[in-house]
Amino acid sequence: MHDPARYDKVAMLLHWSIALLVIGMLALGYWMVGIPKGTPDRAVYFNLHKSFGVLAGVLIIVRLLWRVTHRPPALPASMAAWNIKAAQGGHLLLYVLMLLQPLTGYLSSSFNKYGVRFFGLQLPRWAAEDAGLRDNLMQYHKLLALVFAVLIAVHVLAAIRHIWFDRRHMARRMWP
Repeated sequence: MHDPARYDKVAMLLHWSIALLVIGMLALGYWMVGIPKGTPDRAVYFNLHKSFGVLAGVLIIVRLLWRVTHRPPALPASMAAWNIKAAQGGHLLLYVLMLLQPLTGYLSSSFNKYGVRFFGLQLPRWAAEDAGLRDNLMQYHKLLALVFAVLIAVHVLAAIRHIWFDRRHMARRMWP
């Protein structure tokens, strides 16, 4: 039986799968940009990043569809109005970044000569090679990654606050 004060199992599975993917992708992305061009394994890491990015993008779309069709549990009535607004705003920003991050990465790669490979399978390009568009989109992708990392940190800190200081047991809503 499902507890209405908690997210359902599908929402939890999607949340934690996407969380692991996104955090791993951010770490890999920051690390791999330091690999000098011409290094033999550079393409391996870039293609791995792109593959996991496509996988994350698909899971994010599934999560958004699930979220639209399945109401999340209500926030506790004891929460302050500002806290509720902050939580709602933070989640909205997370969803926006979850959409924009893989989209800008995919588009940027669509404008380079290599395109996107999904675990070895060449995916369709959306346009011809264009270095200017590729570079502009990659700058957005990098900026969004920084904002995303900060927002994830705030999200985790808010969860820790609820666990250690508020004693509201909010983390149980999403913990398997």
